[in-house]
Amino acid sequence: MKNKFGILFIAFAALFLLPSAAKIDGVGISFEHITLNEAKELAKETGKIIFIDCYTDWCGPCKRMAKTSFKNEEVGELYNENFINLKVEMEKNADGPEIAKMYKIRAYPTLLMIDSEGKLVKQVIGLQSKGDLIQLANNVLQK
Repeated sequence: MKNKFGILFIAFAALFLLPSAAKIDGVGISFEHITLNEAKELAKETGKIIFIDCYTDWCGPCKRMAKTSFKNEEVGELYNENFINLKVEMEKNADGPEIAKMYKIRAYPTLLMIDSEGKLVKQVIGLQSKGDLIQLANNVLQK
């Protein structure tokens, strides 16, 4: 009898608690799984700017931003609608060394906004809050 009650409790909790947890997390930024060259081609087709999160696996602020700012629903809506979003692990991704050299990346996280030709539009270094990311996007979109 105790096992049936436990199973019912777990089913009830999963049914009602997990959907609300998903809402708290928000949608966030959807990062494309494409190369930088593919992103440039897509940018040419769509007229969008490319947003690149340059990070490393060992970077604490990078991990924090991935779990917080990038998961914010408002940030996600703004970035997903207006940018081609890439997430590049600078030491493991094939494009990492080229991007690091091209944009003189020396610290992580570094966020890049580039056009379809690869020209730097904006570069920001360090942990960015939800508000910082919204301001960054709005500044770039106004230009």
